[in-house]
Amino acid sequence: VQLQASGGGLVQAGGSLRLSCAASGNIDSINDMAWYRQAPGKQRELVAAITSDGRINYDDSVKGRFTVSRDNAKNTVTLQMNSLQPEDTAVYYCAASALSMPRFAGMYPYWGQGTQVTVSS
Repeated sequence: VQLQASGGGLVQAGGSLRLSCAASGNIDSINDMAWYRQAPGKQRELVAAITSDGRINYDDSVKGRFTVSRDNAKNTVTLQMNSLQPEDTAVYYCAASALSMPRFAGMYPYWGQGTQVTVSS
């Protein structure tokens, strides 16, 4: 499975960005697709995850601001980020797993390249 992420950039606080991730390869093996982020000096953390049957999990810090969606026909997952804050600044990674709602990043075997999101104050 290969994951290709896109859509990062620089935005002012309060602004919006939309990240997309396209999966290719052995996509039939994918159940869960997720967005993680890693800020400098911090551990990689889950932002949002969505299963193939539409179950969603958000980190508390992004609830009400971020929306994850998935198009199973196009094998894509999207993260709409609104009301961005400087603390959202990080490299964002797309991940995929055959498991449903894996608890840890190490349970995602497939990762895309990171895309930088920078929010200025």
